[in-house]
Amino acid sequence: MKYCTLSAEDAVARIKTGDRVFLHTAAATPQRLIEAMVQRSSELRNVEIVSLHTEGEAAYTRPEYRDSFRLNALFVGKNVRNSVQHGDGDAIPVFLSDVPSLFYNNILPLDVALVHVSPPDRHGYCSLGVSVDASLAAVQSAKLVIAQVNPNMPRTHGEGMLHISKIHAMVDVSDALIETPRRVLSDIEIRIGNHIASIVEDGATLQMGIGAIPDATLTALTGHKDLGIHSEMFSDGVMDLVEKGVINGTKKRTHKEIIVSSFLLGTRKLYDFVDDNPLVEMLPSDYVNDTREIRKNPRVTAINSALEIDMTGQVCADSIGHKYYSGVGGQMDFIRGAALSEGGKPIIALPSTTSKGLSRIVPQLKPGAGVVTTRAHVQYVVTEYGIVNLHGKNLRQRAEALASIAHPDFREDISRQAHDLFGSYGKGYR
Repeated sequence: MKYCTLSAEDAVARIKTGDRVFLHTAAATPQRLIEAMVQRSSELRNVEIVSLHTEGEAAYTRPEYRDSFRLNALFVGKNVRNSVQHGDGDAIPVFLSDVPSLFYNNILPLDVALVHVSPPDRHGYCSLGVSVDASLAAVQSAKLVIAQVNPNMPRTHGEGMLHISKIHAMVDVSDALIETPRRVLSDIEIRIGNHIASIVEDGATLQMGIGAIPDATLTALTGHKDLGIHSEMFSDGVMDLVEKGVINGTKKRTHKEIIVSSFLLGTRKLYDFVDDNPLVEMLPSDYVNDTREIRKNPRVTAINSALEIDMTGQVCADSIGHKYYSGVGGQMDFIRGAALSEGGKPIIALPSTTSKGLSRIVPQLKPGAGVVTTRAHVQYVVTEYGIVNLHGKNLRQRAEALASIAHPDFREDISRQAHDLFGSYGKGYR
């Protein structure tokens, strides 16, 4: 279908001082539009940038553009972390399931949405491709929608369709999507993945994020059967198990035999896999991450990471002390959803130590640390030293269990501090 296009410079000329501008998520980050917007920095003041995780250089966070742009991040990735930690940008703690409502309910009313879409089909519909998440709500709520149109953006099935009549300015590009290459797994990551795989049941519905531990877990699941996917995002490892027949979704109760996701980040092979593939449905995060929907599937196994966990089970996943590091994201959505699922298993997985050799299992969280998953919600915790289930355990028993999977160098200290705080372990209990 024919459509009229502008240059990126002319398209973003409609952004005004004081506007609130949403940026499309992850691999769909609209790089050309962002570059053109930043080039207008001398003309703009107090433009608020709202985004989830984005990829590529976030030039608008540079100190020299402080008067022109201010980041208000719904999730903090590596490219904007320095800005938030140094006070040039801000972060909003929010469940991923709740983000669309911020736009729909005008809590964060959007003036502009910058998005990255496929070319329109013969009916005039573009696809939001690899990121529907809260981006669908953004384009449905913003006063002005500016899209870069790219033949390299996959056309995905689900709810990410956008008619050209809803787009106010279109810019043709032909750029490769940002890819996240696979990394070589460490021995620790492989051990954690093997532990997790040992408690994943055949017929389970999986949720996992991106990173080494989910990749290690997927690698260890090749002997499993009839797994399904209902996850806020996925990467290349899922595709491998589909090709092996391990993931087929036959035991799911909703979206049977369908992979449900909200956004993708991986290699070009993954993007080609989802292109016009009815096996994959890309749906908004207020649906995918809705606890009521998650719990409908059997044996939901949610695998999430943490920066730190204290000996009572409080999980910090968004900050290092007072320094905001990432975000709440979808962890609590899926931890609770999995717990409510029939036979479900909510899992927090983390290496026992940091890159500096400090224990991630600690007597107390760092001052200022954010609790993303409360100790009442946490159940399975996995490190390279094993698995414990804290569900139904009292504070003494939790401390004892967590000490058993801490790095050996720190177990004695955790046990001693637990004894000082709670007294002897397990007296009077079976």
